[in-house]
Amino acid sequence: MTLSPLQRRRLDTFKRNRRGFWSLWIFLVLFGISLCAELVANDRPLLISHAGGWSSPLLRDYTEAHFGGEFALPADYRDPYFHDLITEQGGWMLWPLIRFGHNTINYDLEQPAPSPPTRTNWLGTDDQGRDVLARVIYGFRISVLFALALTLASSIIGVCAGAVQGYYGGRLDLLFQRFIEIWSGLPVLFLLIILASLVQPNFWWLLGIMLLFSWMSLVDVVRAEFLRGRNLEYVRAARALGLSDVRIMYRHVLPNAMIATLTFMPFIFNSAIVTLTALDFLGFGLPPGSASLGELVAQGKENLHAPWLGITAFVSLSVMLTLLIFIGEAVRDAFDPRKI
Repeated sequence: MTLSPLQRRRLDTFKRNRRGFWSLWIFLVLFGISLCAELVANDRPLLISHAGGWSSPLLRDYTEAHFGGEFALPADYRDPYFHDLITEQGGWMLWPLIRFGHNTINYDLEQPAPSPPTRTNWLGTDDQGRDVLARVIYGFRISVLFALALTLASSIIGVCAGAVQGYYGGRLDLLFQRFIEIWSGLPVLFLLIILASLVQPNFWWLLGIMLLFSWMSLVDVVRAEFLRGRNLEYVRAARALGLSDVRIMYRHVLPNAMIATLTFMPFIFNSAIVTLTALDFLGFGLPPGSASLGELVAQGKENLHAPWLGITAFVSLSVMLTLLIFIGEAVRDAFDPRKI
């Protein structure tokens, strides 16, 4: 795809912001690792060679009898008996770097849970004996995917609402603004807690509940761009040529409004992660047992004698949010006409 001269200058401006440029690459690497979390942290081997055959526990479930055991029960790959069973057949197992999933309990701890970092559990375990590093990796993925879905959905709704308001103006704009003023004045966090307590929230329920309030963040910006652009000469010319309102809004006014939209999106992304973490911390977020950075923060508060929990949660969240803020600043500079 060939970039226009303006797009090329914006890309060069983004690259010149070294802090934002390298933050983007670091964030993409971390996100890529989290997307492959099952290959990095899992309580199942990636590959098993036994009796001249190959098995991949990641792709399907196997019973102990499949590997020559006595029982037709799901295989416990961490059991020393299963390890001896494979080695006796001259086989071997290829394990992930971290031999724990986000819900795997380590029953062989040398100290009561929460236990401090060891060679087996690099960042220690939480109060249920689960590996903290594995939960951070899975929690990072859930947080980013949730924030990404919420940011995209709320941006689409906010852009559409702001475009309709700004383009048509008049009574429609007036009524919509009064509605937004009332809706935005509601205590969002309390309402989220109430709604989340009425149902057992999961990923999609929580996304829908938060979407009820997050779409307003872009409305004012897009509305202002459409109010300014609807009376420009080229928009009037397009209207005089008989183009429909939808086509004029999409092809002639929206590209200018997208500059402000793209500038704000990293900060909306950041806010979504913070809100999800706050709900998980209060116990009104993802279902119990889910890998969550907010739940790790709560464990750090409840287990002050285990400082590795609080430190890990603080470092994970601060690194993630700092990278996103640096990326957002670089995007803002790239679309700033004074710096192109």
